[in-house]
Amino acid sequence: MHATYLLILLGCLVGTLPLEVFLGVRVYARWRRLAVAVLPPVVLFGGWDVAAIAAGWWRYDDRYLIGVTLPGRLPLEELLFFVVIPVCAVLTLEAVRIRKPGWTIGDEQS
Repeated sequence: MHATYLLILLGCLVGTLPLEVFLGVRVYARWRRLAVAVLPPVVLFGGWDVAAIAAGWWRYDDRYLIGVTLPGRLPLEELLFFVVIPVCAVLTLEAVRIRKPGWTIGDEQS
C-alpha cells in the first residue's frame, strides 16, 4: 500500500498523543523548545539521506510511498520520519519526567 510509511508515522503520533493530552506534558505548547530538539536531526539526517541517495547507497521502495519527492530525491515520508520520531521521543521523555518527580534530565543549566 502506497501510504504504509505515512500510516506508521501517524500511528507513532497517535500513540504518543495521550501523553500530551492526559499527562499534560505541554510539548506542543513549548514549540520553540521542541524545534530546537527536532531541527538538528531533520537537517543532519535529511542531508545524510540525500547524500546516500545521490551516491546510490540508499533507495526507497515506491510500493510504500505516496510518491511526493523533495529535492535530492528525498521522499516526503523520510523527511517526516525525522520530524515525527524526535517529537515522539520528546513526548515520551517529558511524560517520564512528569511521572518521576525530581528527575531533572533536560533541566540542566548551561
